[in-house]
Amino acid sequence: MILIAILFPALSFLLRGRIFRAVICLLLQCTLIGWLPAAIWAVADLQNRRAERRADRIVRAMRYR
Repeated sequence: MILIAILFPALSFLLRGRIFRAVICLLLQCTLIGWLPAAIWAVADLQNRRAERRADRIVRAMRYR
């Protein structure tokens, strides 16, 4: 998924169901200069989502203990 986020940042957002962010990312990536910030944004968002899921799993595990 990281490779998709780097090569096709807007597609990365679309695959995760974030349509509004995908449109903004696509507008940003229309320019060659905007491609790098769009790719960085997509990878950072992907990593943040993974961290949120990990934290949610830890919180759920602690509640049911």
